[in-house]
Amino acid sequence: MADSETKEGVKQREKGRGAEWKDYLPLMVIVALTLLAASAQLASSGGPWNWTRWMHNFMGFFLVVFSMFKLFNLGGFADGFQMYDLLAGVFRPYAYVYPFIELGLGLGYLAQWQPASVYGATVVIMVFGALGVVRALVKGLDIECACMGTVLSVPLSTVALVEDLGMALMAGLMWAGAW
Repeated sequence: MADSETKEGVKQREKGRGAEWKDYLPLMVIVALTLLAASAQLASSGGPWNWTRWMHNFMGFFLVVFSMFKLFNLGGFADGFQMYDLLAGVFRPYAYVYPFIELGLGLGYLAQWQPASVYGATVVIMVFGALGVVRALVKGLDIECACMGTVLSVPLSTVALVEDLGMALMAGLMWAGAW
């Protein structure tokens, strides 16, 4: 086993990998377009700005788009997701179901269906996912973030952690009725 590899065959992060903003350009474009789509959807209603409706739109579009990337190559996504997700690492079927959970949550936000249930599920899934990301980051693993399936290559980094915790925070705020 090479010095830079772990027992799972995953390399330790190369110095500087993921340190450039260009490494995250695909993710930034998707987030920017999702922000614009959520804002356009809210603006189309003609009413006053409503943060809860905007967050529903943003989270709905975001989750649907990200599930789509995973569904393009479900097996490839499962392989990558198992490298850092705590449940998928020990129970591979979860890696196959996860994109459908994400799709269901996204559609739930867009339809405003059972909001309290969707908020609660989002908080649990995103916080649990963040734990796996933290574990991989602490180990210094050099793996691709499975967040965009196998379609786009983005290194697993604190960006994935912020993504998971940001989604959990927005869902938690709505769940608590803060918005």
